[in-house]
Amino acid sequence: MKLQESGENYLETILVLKKRLGYVRSIDVATELGFSKPSVSRAMGILKTDGYITIEANGNICLTDKGMEKASSVYDRHVTITRYLSEVLGVELHTAENDACRIEHIISQETFEKIKMHLEKNS
Repeated sequence: MKLQESGENYLETILVLKKRLGYVRSIDVATELGFSKPSVSRAMGILKTDGYITIEANGNICLTDKGMEKASSVYDRHVTITRYLSEVLGVELHTAENDACRIEHIISQETFEKIKMHLEKNS
């Protein structure tokens, strides 16, 4: 089953928080996204059931291999699209970040690869 956009956002947030903090708990995700703890807990339960995360006894959230693969893919799309919008098109960075957050979930693989190739060729 295809992961929903919200699930992709949660996985990407877990990855980013892990890089920033070294650990991730539900409250960290809730704070980062501005969501209620019950909403995040429900989402974490779904991601756990679907095999994207594990939750340790101390509450730390860990990405499984499947979760890391998906989170890394979404994060790569986010960073690449942000760079393209900002560096190539001259969009203000804050706007580029916000737009990339929406675009990363709907852009085709073909278009994403072309953007990535353009950035690699011209950097």
